[in-house]
Amino acid sequence: MGFCSGNSGDPIFTETFGAGITSSPLPAGTTTYTFAGGSPSDGFYTVSSNTNFFDWHDIDDHTPNDTDGRMLVVNADFTAGEFYRTTISGLCENTSYEFSSWMINLLPSTTSCPNGGIPINVRFEIWDNTDTNLLASGNTGSINGTSGPNWVQYALVFQTLPAQTSVILKMLNNGVGGCGNDLAIDDIVFKTCGDTVTIEDALNNSNIYVCEDQLPFSTQLTAIPDFSIFSSHFYQWQESTDGINWTDIVGENNQNYTPTLTSNTSFYRVLVAEDAVNLTNSSCNSTSEIFEIRVIPFPNAPTSNGDLMICQNDNTMLSVNVPNDVIVNWYDAAVGGNLLQANIRTYSPNGVSGTYYAEAETMLGGCLSTTRTPLQVNYFEIPNVTDETLEFCENTSITLFANPTNPSIVTSYLWSNGETTDQIDVSSAGTYTVQVNSGSCSVIKTIQLNQINNPTIESVISDGNDIIINASSNTGTLLYSLNGNIFQPSNTFFNVDGGLYTIYVKNQECAHITSQSYLHFYIPKFFTPNNDGENDAFDLKGIEYYSTSFVSIFDRYGKLLKSSRNSSFSWDGTFNNQQLPTNDYWYIVVIDGQKFTGHVTLKR
Repeated sequence: MGFCSGNSGDPIFTETFGAGITSSPLPAGTTTYTFAGGSPSDGFYTVSSNTNFFDWHDIDDHTPNDTDGRMLVVNADFTAGEFYRTTISGLCENTSYEFSSWMINLLPSTTSCPNGGIPINVRFEIWDNTDTNLLASGNTGSINGTSGPNWVQYALVFQTLPAQTSVILKMLNNGVGGCGNDLAIDDIVFKTCGDTVTIEDALNNSNIYVCEDQLPFSTQLTAIPDFSIFSSHFYQWQESTDGINWTDIVGENNQNYTPTLTSNTSFYRVLVAEDAVNLTNSSCNSTSEIFEIRVIPFPNAPTSNGDLMICQNDNTMLSVNVPNDVIVNWYDAAVGGNLLQANIRTYSPNGVSGTYYAEAETMLGGCLSTTRTPLQVNYFEIPNVTDETLEFCENTSITLFANPTNPSIVTSYLWSNGETTDQIDVSSAGTYTVQVNSGSCSVIKTIQLNQINNPTIESVISDGNDIIINASSNTGTLLYSLNGNIFQPSNTFFNVDGGLYTIYVKNQECAHITSQSYLHFYIPKFFTPNNDGENDAFDLKGIEYYSTSFVSIFDRYGKLLKSSRNSSFSWDGTFNNQQLPTNDYWYIVVIDGQKFTGHVTLKR
């Protein structure tokens, strides 16, 4: 058993067993089992959209997005042997294929069958179309039941014989029927299986980018198969101008090919087959990865966004525009010179007046513009400030500062609210600006002030014995508490006893606390009356806070073991002072007219 280790082609055969809620038998000759329109007994099968039979996993079919999709459901015969066969046509001779199928053991591991039930064990066989030559086979081995449904895919790789275009797939049950060996099969697929083939040049490149001044350009390409599937290889080189439409290169059937490029971009690939007779058959060959030789034209010189006459310490940068596939390099000279900064469209002269030059370079191929664009900057001294984004808590105030780093040169301040001091107190969110002046030079500082809203408790839910708090605020980190003193960043409190609680939520950055009362109630799924202090009783904590309640406990035969009305409830797993054995016991809980039914597991 095993999957194709190379490239798998598109499916050439698929069996999904159709769709529809009505079961239909397989075509004659497909199986020796007997069709069952309902529950399949030992030696029977059905083709169904569900497996709601006996105590099996009740599942849908495996096929994705398959409404009412069906699957083959088999209850093994008491005698091991073949239970499914089908013929797959349209194959190619001397070609490797991958067969695969999804399968599941329908019997849960929690079954009452001895030793967990008989495991499923299936043998896959691929025969030639005469049914006399076994091409490949493999066994799944014993597949035991699982607690939940678990589809698993199995595969087998085989090769067709000369002059062979069809095969017979057989599935055999290695085990016998009885308590177990119940399975479902879906999505049987056959695909071609070939090598992974890459194309590289002498420098191990998988593509090449050529500048205009490098034409004409020539290089040797080599097809490199990984030999994961094929033992021999036959090639047909192809070329394309768009990577979509391909043309065979006449006479180029070797592993190596040397193209010569004179003008336009070209793409190259090879068709690969293990047998020459399959090379021209699209159903039998495979394609390599694509090798591209792209011709990159010289880029235009960058477009200037203007010279600068700015005050000293202004953060405004020299900038240029280029297309998205072009980068910019900055120099201190029109030709040659020193590289100041690479791969950025803006440049900061850091307070040094002068002329700077921007050169364009293509991302692919590194082709350079034939000229550089000059940009000039002249600096004048101004105050130095930094924009800020600040936050404050709802129903509080905050002080905003102009805070220039060189206050000695500042002559005046003007805030957007009209104040003229170096700081102001505000209590509303918004955008505030302050103009900091120094003679004829000025700078605007912008402060974005955001309010941290008090948190809102949107919902509180009980998930089993966990409490989950859903709260929101416009920003910040929320903290949660059940006592108002100890807060935690997680909105989930685990293993909380039932009862009436107060929920507290606050923003980590603020003092305000939002709270609300919450009645936490849940029905335990199991209890272990072993006097270890944990889960010793079936407790319905918090039920006493409801206006009306009624609780009844029954055994599997419907015998009433305990009941209570309008009071707290706790059951220690006894009846008439006798300890009851490990088992599932059934409950009816009615709270304020709402009825809950189910079972609780008593474990000893």
